[in-house]
Amino acid sequence: MVDYSKEFEAIAKAYGASGGNPNDLFDKKTASLVVSHHKILFQNSIPGVNISGEEIENGVKAKIVVKPGKMVKDPVHLCFGVIPAEGVQEIVSEFEIGEGAKVNFIAHCSFPNAIKLRHIMDSKIRVGRNAEMNYAETHYHGKDGGIEVLPVTKAVVEEGGKLRSEFKLIKGAVGKLDLDYEGTLEKDAVCEFDTKVYGKGDDKVLVKESLFLNGENSRGLAKSRIVATDRCVSEVIGEAVGNAPNARGHVDCVEIIKGKEARVSAVPKLLVVDDRAKLTHEAAIGSVDKKQVETLMARGLDEDEAVDVVVKGMLR
Repeated sequence: MVDYSKEFEAIAKAYGASGGNPNDLFDKKTASLVVSHHKILFQNSIPGVNISGEEIENGVKAKIVVKPGKMVKDPVHLCFGVIPAEGVQEIVSEFEIGEGAKVNFIAHCSFPNAIKLRHIMDSKIRVGRNAEMNYAETHYHGKDGGIEVLPVTKAVVEEGGKLRSEFKLIKGAVGKLDLDYEGTLEKDAVCEFDTKVYGKGDDKVLVKESLFLNGENSRGLAKSRIVATDRCVSEVIGEAVGNAPNARGHVDCVEIIKGKEARVSAVPKLLVVDDRAKLTHEAAIGSVDKKQVETLMARGLDEDEAVDVVVKGMLR
């Protein structure tokens, strides 16, 4: 048996730095999957939640199945990380949430030493009839910004199902982020995408969130909060398509800009196919609240520290 103890210790330390509790990763009472680069360090299934992982050349394939009717008491913990400064990590994941089931996922992605690194996430999600899935993903990056993060998610939410997905990258340098999330909603389904990113230096941020409201009475929200400082370039594309009677979709984008060289843009794309659907959008681009910054500076912080506190407070 291969001894991964040192690697597990390193990935657990990075997991803790990203805000997770390392003890959760090897608690046999909870379902979990721990991946370092292209190695599965640990995986644990529990009754009603089956996790099966397979190592591939540059990463891991994983399938997570929650049985119909299963109410998962504790969160399922996922950890994906790369400790070396260079390389490629590809995570191909599939989530099947059975009819009437309910489950929460907490995922942490840690890349503390990235110099020339690429993290590819290709995810397919199916939330069954009247099932509920909550997925919260937090990224922790080093200060050098030498990483490309390329997450693609295609989700189908069946009749009466609910999906809420949060992506948060506010610690360390973003590097290059190209996020593409897509939700297809059936009758009475609900889907919410929530993205929060803090860009600095020469970071590049592209966020695309798409909602296809195909079912009667379906509801969708594409929400993003992006902060761009220094020379960061950010673009947000929020898309909603109303294909069914009484479908409701909303695109909500707020971008904060600080620095003469930073650039941000927001592009809403709304298409009504069924005239009984209703789609709305709200976009705001502005600067950091000057009064809040001045208040913090009066308490002893310099301007950069004060801006950082205000921004992280907003993103939380």
